[in-house]
Amino acid sequence: MAEGNHTLKMDFVLTGFTDKPGLQLFLFVVLLVTYTITIVGNLGLVMLIWLEPRLHTPMYYFLGNLGLMDACCSCSIIPKVLMNIASGNKAISFSECKVQFYFLCLAATADCFLLAAMAYDRYVAIFNPLLYTVMMPKKLCIQMITGAFIAGNLHSIIHVGLLFRLTFCRSNVINHFFCDILPLFRLSCTDPYINILMTFILSGLIQVFTITTALVSYLRILFTVLSLKSKEGRGRAFSTCASHFLSLSMFYGSLLFTYIRPGSIKEENKDIMVAVFYTTVIPLLNPFIYSIRNKEIISVLKKIMKRKIFFQENY
Repeated sequence: MAEGNHTLKMDFVLTGFTDKPGLQLFLFVVLLVTYTITIVGNLGLVMLIWLEPRLHTPMYYFLGNLGLMDACCSCSIIPKVLMNIASGNKAISFSECKVQFYFLCLAATADCFLLAAMAYDRYVAIFNPLLYTVMMPKKLCIQMITGAFIAGNLHSIIHVGLLFRLTFCRSNVINHFFCDILPLFRLSCTDPYINILMTFILSGLIQVFTITTALVSYLRILFTVLSLKSKEGRGRAFSTCASHFLSLSMFYGSLLFTYIRPGSIKEENKDIMVAVFYTTVIPLLNPFIYSIRNKEIISVLKKIMKRKIFFQENY
């Protein structure tokens, strides 16, 4: 059939995680619980940092914005998945696709820069603690956070803008649980070469810059920590940075595997499993990874709980 006679399909069907009716209820409950914990954990961390003056330092500014972006990432994906499971209607419009991917790309890109900024912040704090406030002033912290959001917005706008050049006239079934750009490229009747090239170039540049910054910072931290004479100091530094590096490794690894790996555009069967990590698992775990071994956050939480108990006893 000639391309001019193709019917343009502007509505898509998401296959989701499974088409087995017996698993739908179980999947709905798991995702709902995961989503609730993710939102409460991340936004709770944001509020805690916002309300507690002791936490108004660069490290917690970065952490608060990371929590905000993780909540944004989860909100852009999970509610639509839950709605599709509950209604049995797996349709999603092209406009919804673009909005969904815009916020996902914004959150993921901003997270990349925020994680790199957090690694640099920890390097400065450990490498030169006496000059920490001079080397990481509030103005620089705000500039780095603003830069992360600007980069996230620009990255999202470019990819969403390039989606307008695509036409869809084949199958409208997206083998995914959300509207990612790679499945759309596979369905496009228009040659997606430019879209794929821009995805590889922009994502590659962002990943190379932020991963290099983070790795160099953590390597310098490792050498600095090993030179410390105090075993307690070494243990505290390793404890703080190990949790940061764990989150960073999972996040960057899943993004690299999805968007930068050669041949990723053709291997659709691996998309869903890897995407679960950077859209669901990591946003769920980050509040716990960054808080459970953090003495200041634990101390603030204990203080708030004591206030609550005191208030209840007196009223």
